[in-house]
Amino acid sequence: MTDVTGFDFQDLDINALADAAGRVAVFVPPEGTMNQSVRRLNKLTRGAVLRVLESEEFAKAKDADVLSISWPNGMSAEAVDIVKLAKRPDALTARKAGAALAKLGGGQKKSLLLILAGLNKNAAEIVQGIALRGYAFNDHKTSVEDTAKAGVTVMSTNPEGLEDLCKGPLAVAEGVFLTRDLVSQPANVLTTSQFALRAEALRDVGVEVEILDEDKLAELGMTAMLAVGQGSVSPSKLAVMQWNGGEDGEAPLALVGKGVVFDTGGISIKPSGGMEEMTMDMGGAAVVTGVMKTLALRKAKANVVGLIGLVENMPSGNAYRPGDVLTSMKGDTIEVITTDAEGRLVLCDVMWYAQERFNPVGMIDLATLTGAIIIGLGHDNAGVFSNDDTFADQLLDAARAEGEGAWRMPLGEGYNEAMNSSIADMKNAGGRAAGSCTAAAFLERFVKDETRWIHIDIAGVASVAKPTAMAPKGATGWGVMALDRMIRDGFEV
Repeated sequence: MTDVTGFDFQDLDINALADAAGRVAVFVPPEGTMNQSVRRLNKLTRGAVLRVLESEEFAKAKDADVLSISWPNGMSAEAVDIVKLAKRPDALTARKAGAALAKLGGGQKKSLLLILAGLNKNAAEIVQGIALRGYAFNDHKTSVEDTAKAGVTVMSTNPEGLEDLCKGPLAVAEGVFLTRDLVSQPANVLTTSQFALRAEALRDVGVEVEILDEDKLAELGMTAMLAVGQGSVSPSKLAVMQWNGGEDGEAPLALVGKGVVFDTGGISIKPSGGMEEMTMDMGGAAVVTGVMKTLALRKAKANVVGLIGLVENMPSGNAYRPGDVLTSMKGDTIEVITTDAEGRLVLCDVMWYAQERFNPVGMIDLATLTGAIIIGLGHDNAGVFSNDDTFADQLLDAARAEGEGAWRMPLGEGYNEAMNSSIADMKNAGGRAAGSCTAAAFLERFVKDETRWIHIDIAGVASVAKPTAMAPKGATGWGVMALDRMIRDGFEV
């Protein structure tokens, strides 16, 4: 797992620059003004820094772009990285600048000396950007470059204050990393039982955790969820994680995550091509778990409960079948059209349980639910469905502020009617047309009239084939930052 704690905050010492190892990074405004540290580097490099600042390349560079001087004369460093950045950048640009440095190797494989004199206001975003883009998942590689001595030394005129300022952003990065680690793990490692243990590990940071086993789920009447997992030797489980940092007795915000640790499609088996990617079908549960860790680490003054339904969807002699009729915890009956529309069967029971037990002030579910959302929105935006405009706007504003793509999608009677069954109260699939909307309409049937609700389909954003600004290719951790921001802005006391 990637370490988020590899930041060492020190007093600014320009005399130490000559002997610095790895990379040395400084920030220069668009007008090319040199502060004391930059002037020292320019002197050490015999004017090479000034030549960069007077170059056409620097003039054409955009905010957060990096120009590097490799193996500079007069220094031990491997490179001097000059980051073009306005004196008062917005948060996302500052984060992007940090990520650009990490992409060069500073945040992961090489030691980085980061000089942040005069940039304390946005320094935390720069540090967070380095952390986020410096992530790498190497758990199953037998030959990995030794990075034990690599890290980021942050020099500042106020290192203690800056370190304190970075605690919150780095707590968010820890939550993102946990989510990425979970999504990246193969299903033979991250079984339902192992996922439950990872949730239980959050007790170490103050989260209250309960694990409900199959007997308890059966007692509660969670037959729809249990049906999905009955074909697997991995037992189905429900993990309930509570962070009570708000007012005593105040109803919590509920986060619900789909945790299908592997999805073969069941009896309605998927094509073999690409099935290996179904290790990420627990992405919603991973986001919820990551958010809970972040809230605990930063001691959020809010009451939040995270509930994740953990199952494996496998074909076997004991698997549920197309044509079966299931009875949900709510009491509604569901005709199974396809066993590959399993996530909604997990979510409907967990959502009902969340409302019955916690009477939340709002409920947000996250799931890698449909391929249809990828057809509609690609890999840049998650699909957002909601029964409450104000609640939806809170999430969309938070996602926008954190640079996480999200797009509001429609609900409506037509989508709801598509889920009607001739032999049961509803069916679990409504055909190819508007597949993400009909899936949301199915879930809406399990939302009480008084419950504010958001459904987020993250199938296109949970794991991507190309690197993003803040992550290498693979698991992104999408949603941890947006949900943490939403909680900070709208639910903390």
